[in-house]
Order: sequence, then C-alpha cells, then structure tokens
Amino acid sequence: MYFCQEQMHKMTKLEFVSCHKLPERSFFYKGKQFPVCARCTGIYVGYFIFIPFFWFYSVNFWWCLLAVLPTVIDGLTQAYCSRESTNYLRLFSGILAGFGLYGISDRLAYYIVEFSKIIISHFY
Repeated sequence: MYFCQEQMHKMTKLEFVSCHKLPERSFFYKGKQFPVCARCTGIYVGYFIFIPFFWFYSVNFWWCLLAVLPTVIDGLTQAYCSRESTNYLRLFSGILAGFGLYGISDRLAYYIVEFSKIIISHFY
C-alpha cells in the first residue's frame, strides 16, 4: 500500500479532529466510544442544529459571544478548580458554543466578503 492509502485506511473515524477523546468524557453507543468527547459532540450538534436558523435570522455578535461563555466557564473551572463536570453539562454547554461559534464565524465571513468587495471595487 502507498503511504497515503495507509493513512486513509487508518482514518476510519474522525482522526483529523483535535480532541482529547478521553473515554470518561465521551459518550458511548452500543459499547463503542464516540469519535469526539461530549463537549465536542455538543459543539458539532450545535453547528448542525443552528445552520438553518442562521439562514433566516441574524443574531447579534454579542449574543453569539455570550453563548460561548458557558463552555469557557465550564472548561476553565474544570481545568483549574477542583470541579468535575458531567458529560451532559459538557454536551449542553457545547451545543450553546456551537451556536455561538457558528454565529461568530457567519458574521466574520460576512464582513470578510464585504471588505473584499470594497477592496476589489477600488481596483475596477
């Protein structure tokens, strides 16, 4: 097998995602561990749930930033305080973060396109 084929063969799950994948912080289905932790699962679920929402509605940037805050608080207090979060708290704060991050990236993409239009209009 060629090198690329070997690497692709090994990527039977989401190996390209940067996640710690700790078993105690992940969900299991039929005895198999999810490819990402509970928080990352929530972020991805939040992305996909709110994609249609952002097609029809525009959310204020500050609300999107506020939606990410519970995940930041949960992650930091778990990392630096003697507190252990639950997988369901990680999931729900991750869903909020998915909503917020999608809204932030949507708004950022909009401004990049608008800025590009202004720059291009100066040349033509």
